Amino acid sequence: MISRERKAWLLAGFRRWQPWLVTGFVLFVVSLLYEALHGLMAELSYAELVGAVADTPTSAIAMALVATAISYAALTGYDHASLRFVGAVVPYRIVARTAFIAYALANTVGLGVLTGGAVRMRMYGAAGVEAGAISRAIAFNAGAFGIGITAVGALALLWGAAAVAPIAHLPVGVLQAVAAATVLATALLIWLCFRGRTLTWREGLTLRLPSGPLAVEQLVVSAVDIVASAAVLWCLLPGGSIGFPAFVGFFAIATVLGIISHVPGGLGVFEAIMLVALGGAVPTDRLAGALLLYRLTYHVLPLLLALALLIATELRRGAAAPVTRAVVSLSPVLLAAQTLIVGVFLLATGVTPATVTATDLLSLEVPLPLVEAAHFLGSIAGLALLFVARGMLQRLDAAWWAGLGLAGASLVFALPRGLSIQEVTIIGLLVAALALSRSQFTRRASLFAQRFSGGWLAAVASILAVLTGLLLFAYRDVEYRHELWWEFEIDGHAPRALRALVAMALITLGFALRQLLRPPLPPLVLPDATALSQAMTVIADQDHADAGLALTGDKPLLFSESGRAFIMFGRRNRSWVALFDPVGPRDEWPELVWAFIERARDSASRPSFYQVRPQSLPIYLDAGLNVFKLGEEAYVPLPDFSLKGRNRGNLRTGYNRAEREGLQFEVIAADDVAARITELRAISDAWLGAHNTAEKGFSLGTFDPAYLGRQPVAIIRQEGRAVAFASLMTTGRKVEASVDLMRHLPDAPKGAMDFLFVKLLSHFQAEGYQRFSLGMAPLSGMADHTLASNWHRFGGLLFAHGEHFYNFQGLRNFKEKFDPVWEPRYLASPGGVAPLLVLSDIALLISGGLKGMVSK
Repeated sequence: MISRERKAWLLAGFRRWQPWLVTGFVLFVVSLLYEALHGLMAELSYAELVGAVADTPTSAIAMALVATAISYAALTGYDHASLRFVGAVVPYRIVARTAFIAYALANTVGLGVLTGGAVRMRMYGAAGVEAGAISRAIAFNAGAFGIGITAVGALALLWGAAAVAPIAHLPVGVLQAVAAATVLATALLIWLCFRGRTLTWREGLTLRLPSGPLAVEQLVVSAVDIVASAAVLWCLLPGGSIGFPAFVGFFAIATVLGIISHVPGGLGVFEAIMLVALGGAVPTDRLAGALLLYRLTYHVLPLLLALALLIATELRRGAAAPVTRAVVSLSPVLLAAQTLIVGVFLLATGVTPATVTATDLLSLEVPLPLVEAAHFLGSIAGLALLFVARGMLQRLDAAWWAGLGLAGASLVFALPRGLSIQEVTIIGLLVAALALSRSQFTRRASLFAQRFSGGWLAAVASILAVLTGLLLFAYRDVEYRHELWWEFEIDGHAPRALRALVAMALITLGFALRQLLRPPLPPLVLPDATALSQAMTVIADQDHADAGLALTGDKPLLFSESGRAFIMFGRRNRSWVALFDPVGPRDEWPELVWAFIERARDSASRPSFYQVRPQSLPIYLDAGLNVFKLGEEAYVPLPDFSLKGRNRGNLRTGYNRAEREGLQFEVIAADDVAARITELRAISDAWLGAHNTAEKGFSLGTFDPAYLGRQPVAIIRQEGRAVAFASLMTTGRKVEASVDLMRHLPDAPKGAMDFLFVKLLSHFQAEGYQRFSLGMAPLSGMADHTLASNWHRFGGLLFAHGEHFYNFQGLRNFKEKFDPVWEPRYLASPGGVAPLLVLSDIALLISGGLKGMVSK
């Protein structure tokens, strides 16, 4: 028997090495595919590929379109079932629209923020679904897809094992046995869903299964989706090439490996596997042509339809429904994806020859200098659109103007390049959508002032590398000569492609060097008296009391251009951590968030936002960050607060005992704190000594006379002696009040802090405040659910069993005595391991360094 500790150690080691194992596996598969494809590609020419596409029957394309529609209709079933599983009620029309846009983006682009998760967070959140429920629904989708594609692939393999065996180099019986075992395992899982909803292991882990009918429904949805998506490609193949069951097995394997590769849309990996698997059954040129049409039909066309949906929504923007506004707010994401595709399309047409019909037409009607100029400038416009797409993600108004201008110019360049309906349609949709979405690009910043990340530059370089390969493939039969560079003829496609590719490479290199050689940003400085005074003015005119932590002076402040809003943040190692949401008018938040993220990334650091509220999550999702639940903040509504009722019985008892012991309460105005600082320091020093701890920082105030003198202080006395105090945080709008420093003498009466809070609640109630914040309970309210992420599972375990490290449950129980309302708080940060690194840096910021964290 392996001990629980040993299992935990092995699991931790696997998770640590998992990215390297996946990368190694993908590289191994790619190397095998390259070796296998080398011979196949030698048999294929560009002319044959174009001919195969042109010769595809219209009826086959029509059947592929029908199969695509069926597949995407089934995809909406994933979301519909997963939302019911997590208990969310969303009208199907909203589910269908959300799922279609999400899958159109994820299937086609799948890069970072251009994924379905952000779309679902935005649109389902607008429909009233809590962020945690959306995360669980997304996890349910992933699990259902994995089980579905495994089951369908196994059934197909069971049926078509004889066709697969020669390619897999395995006996038919072995393949059938593996397939049968997989089918039986799926059947067992469905049976367990009908038997009961929870499975429990000895280690205490539980797995809540969906109901039997819901599990069957989701399996049917998966089967329809996978079979229909496979049928899209199968319909485009020559009739009778391969049986459909065997083909579905290959399709499932290629799809799974494409997902594992983490390449957007599995591009290249999927095609390579299908070419290797079916190369002996289908002519290489027909198979390659079918794969190209499959990408256009199943991936690009739905994205164009999503863009058309966006245009239709923009045209009826009079509707003020939250979901309609959420669709409109996704404009930059959809437009960035379409801009990226148009850019790649223009680059690809720049390095491939025009059709014979277009060449003949150009030779009759268009002057050669105009053809050369249009071809060259069109390729440069395509390259520029790759950079503009990133600016659109950041909602830059300059990116909108540049995108509209470049797309409009590309339409003009399309005429002398050899006009095609496809090119005009793709570019025209982008122009129309941009023209209608002006209001979504509100960030007034220079496009060239943005620092492009190394990842984006690497992606552009990868695209150029693929284009180089495409050029060599298209002109494989053209013998290279130095004279090619200077040949200018209507049918001189190879010289034009060479000139355009070199120009694109040189421009990209120059842009990369410009980015790398830019001067460093100025160093961060702590706020001076003027900045703190400006911050106090901003704080007084907003709702949330915790903004008063900006007055500690230990955090740099990033103000908006107007000076009406700011972000307070800390920096540790490679983490830039903003504390809370921006402070100030909400209309200035998005620009501040973007400015903070860009400054952090310009410094090669991780941008993050600590303890942000659920209402502001769309801002961080739009900026490409992921959200992770940290815990819950408790607040007490003050208008109806009293000590009556069973829920506050313990609090009432403690308060009455404190009154009998002669405790008294007073609030000292900020101007009078300096006169009482000596007795407050005595309490603070005694408290620090009794707890054997040092001052903290960042998300907590310190005993600094200047800081304490900026806000009122509450004091508890017993027989005239001060025994406890709390520094108060308020704003001029009298919406919320809270406390920061809370310290008491070691011999203070046991119920002194309960007495203090009750008095504070009554005091602010009388002052007309709406709520009193009790602060956050870390790791409280983490999802206890089958589909909860590893983040929630780890947080829940730490909350339940981590009392040795922190008083998680004790803090929650203390706040519960006031019968508060709980609201979740989140960390917004990059994904991967970044949240763990950020949290460790936050711990160092709060404790003042490693020594402070270790010493308590």
